[in-house]
Amino acid sequence: MKEDWSATADAINKRAAELTLKQKELAERSGVSLAIVREIQQGRIQRRRNPRTLEALSIALDWHPQHLSAILQGKTPPEADAVTAQTEDPIVPLLNTIIREIRGLRAQLGTLSNRLDETSRKKE
Repeated sequence: MKEDWSATADAINKRAAELTLKQKELAERSGVSLAIVREIQQGRIQRRRNPRTLEALSIALDWHPQHLSAILQGKTPPEADAVTAQTEDPIVPLLNTIIREIRGLRAQLGTLSNRLDETSRKKE
């Protein structure tokens, strides 16, 4: 089955607009790099992604973790009730928030590391 990156991009863009999230905010919430968020939202580069990327974006958009993967595969996304059933324990949403924050910090560290590398190369 062919992957439908166009439908995935449309779903992300509509949901981000509903939540009034900018690309940078979505990247920070999900821990996915801004460049990858842009690529996916614009549907320019249609290639296989780590399943955790779509999962992180789904969670950041307040959807079921498998929502975007289902859209990509042309399937019906899981119901929001499935998330509620999984998150009855109050610790689960807190852990998901911590995971998103760690992903965001990791992305920021990667950007900072790249900048430092560029600066050190220029000095050489």
